[in-house]
Amino acid sequence: MADNTLKIFGFEIKKASQSKLDNNRLKSVVPATDEDGAGYITASGGHYGQYVDIDGNAAKDNFQMILKYRGIASHPEVDDAIENIVNESIIYDDDNSVVKLNLENVEVADNIKNQIQEEFNGILNILNFKENAHDIFRRWYIDGRIYHHLVVDEKNEKMGIQDIRFLDSTKIRKIKEVKKKRDPLTNIDIIDNVKEYYIYQDKPGSQQNKNAVKFSTDSISYVTSGLMDETRTKIISNLQKAIKPVNQLRMMEDSLVIYRLARAPERRIFYIDIGNLPKGKADEYMKNIMAKYRNKLVYDANSGELRDDRKHMSMLEDFWLPRREGGRGTEISTLPGGENLGQIDDIVYFQKRVYKALNVPLNRLEQEAQFSLGRSSEIGRDEIKFQKFIDRLRAKFSVIFYNILKKQLLLKKIITEGDWEQWKNDVIIDFSRDNHFTELKESDILKERVQTLDMLSQYVGEYFTKEWVMKTVLKLDAEEIKILSKDVEDSNDQDAEEVEKNLPNDE
Repeated sequence: MADNTLKIFGFEIKKASQSKLDNNRLKSVVPATDEDGAGYITASGGHYGQYVDIDGNAAKDNFQMILKYRGIASHPEVDDAIENIVNESIIYDDDNSVVKLNLENVEVADNIKNQIQEEFNGILNILNFKENAHDIFRRWYIDGRIYHHLVVDEKNEKMGIQDIRFLDSTKIRKIKEVKKKRDPLTNIDIIDNVKEYYIYQDKPGSQQNKNAVKFSTDSISYVTSGLMDETRTKIISNLQKAIKPVNQLRMMEDSLVIYRLARAPERRIFYIDIGNLPKGKADEYMKNIMAKYRNKLVYDANSGELRDDRKHMSMLEDFWLPRREGGRGTEISTLPGGENLGQIDDIVYFQKRVYKALNVPLNRLEQEAQFSLGRSSEIGRDEIKFQKFIDRLRAKFSVIFYNILKKQLLLKKIITEGDWEQWKNDVIIDFSRDNHFTELKESDILKERVQTLDMLSQYVGEYFTKEWVMKTVLKLDAEEIKILSKDVEDSNDQDAEEVEKNLPNDE
């Protein structure tokens, strides 16, 4: 249980229009759509809501889910797949930059752009993103969420964010506390207010922990994977759909080891002739024979003593079978070991399922497979699909920069809340890409287009227009067609002038 009367820790950005928004809030019996997996909690204790249960099932479920994600991430195949994803997402450019801020489409003065760019670079420096980019992205991908505490000097908020500290996802969760009031006209409960904050517990999953800390929403940067379960109430990781195939793969690997240990060695069958001995003497005789051939006195070089080495695994035990008079006498035969121990098709099948669940191309599972950087036609459909998946991950991860940058600009009074809402969609976070691969691919694509253009050149003017060819074959937009047409026209005029100058004088 947590006391709602406790003062919230952290800073709050004052919004001038907040009171107007509160007064003009539309009435409804249900809260707004929950997109961050925080879940709504109805405050108890009357109108004011004195207590909120933070040790409920939701907190425990999130805690267990995150631990499960981290557990399967340690599996070798999953770890290799994650490294493929992170390495494709985080690429260092020639100038060792991972992300850049693009403000070309933002309609604002250049001095404001320069200030925004400086603040963005400052945020990267505080995060030490150049060195920690791989770890930050990996933590976000595995947990399906990532939290950062934005440290601000509350006595001098204009200084902006002074430090950004990582918070363990298992120790913090977002709370949306709903307060309702009875509508006198309809006599139903209507949403009166939704209070949002974060609860931090140093010992997660423990009901004995009563020292929870409340953080304001402005002091926490919270970024999720954007994925939710079928009930739309919990944030899940990209590893969620890999849980089942990973568990199946582990069971298959364990069963394979047990089978190989049990079936690999050859074992002997001793048929002992016991003649007409009665059962009691026959058993004693069998025991003596077994002890005679099983006991093995060996010299221990470490201790200098003789010891009886009876360390036989049960699966390596020989079989001792009595044989009565009239049989073939004492006989020793050998049972062959397993004959299909080299077949691992089922293991490979589940390995491929793990990679498919994580959207990683199967050719990356095969270590002997070589990735070609040549013709674009050699790039498989899986690689194209994988690159689109990486772009989606980058877009969702970019929210971390938008959240921190917005709060930094508001704290330093560089922009207003209205300014950010106006052109937030025009602010672009550019991730570095594999330049070598991109250049080769674009070069090959251009080559294919030029070859197609060469085949159609004889039909231009008869069946096709130049504009159609430039738009359809060369994939140029209207602005590019206009610029190129003008350049070609100017170039032709210059060539015509040169030809006229070089013509012989008839006089």
